[in-house]
Amino acid sequence: MTKVLILGANGQIARIVEERLLKEQLDVELTLFLRNSQRLADLDDNKNVTLVDGDITDYDAVNTAMKGQDVVYIAMVDHTKDNVITNNVIKSMKENNVDRIIESSLLGLYHEVPGEFGRWNDEMVQSGLAAAINADKLLSESGLTYTTLRFPWLNDWNEIKYTITHRNDQYVGVSGSRQSMADVIVKIIANPEYLKNDSVGIADADTQGEDRPVY
Repeated sequence: MTKVLILGANGQIARIVEERLLKEQLDVELTLFLRNSQRLADLDDNKNVTLVDGDITDYDAVNTAMKGQDVVYIAMVDHTKDNVITNNVIKSMKENNVDRIIESSLLGLYHEVPGEFGRWNDEMVQSGLAAAINADKLLSESGLTYTTLRFPWLNDWNEIKYTITHRNDQYVGVSGSRQSMADVIVKIIANPEYLKNDSVGIADADTQGEDRPVY
């Protein structure tokens, strides 16, 4: 069995990931960590699911949930002061000999988004950009096997359609569906070698050239 810890497990993308894993990867056991586990009560009777109430900024709570895991997915962008989320998770993973981490982030970490949309995006994400940049840096220097996911502006379109760009590439697209983001995470969990030690942009290439998000 592959044991996967999802931190922030009630997020919209996290919910799609959980549903797909439970249907498609029957050898996966999920530990779903969130502030109020009652929000996921519909999964409580699944033998492959353990629900954990906890705050991701509480190291002891994270460390207890980390024991025996194989893969960790942080289903939120780390905007915390001093990157307490990313630091807690890295420290706990090392303590528990867990190696594979996936972390949500945002586009624009490297000024890689071109044109008018790139200018507008920089303005919109400015308040949380420094913390997101540092979270990515912490992962890249951690010695863990990591993937930073630079999400675009998200929509709820019922499709899986995306292009992946890598750390040193120009970002392609401005928006993408939550289902597409979840698809990348599901693929990494199925094959932890996929996109390892990289920061990847994910978006619908058909939205390239738009000045604003596509909803």
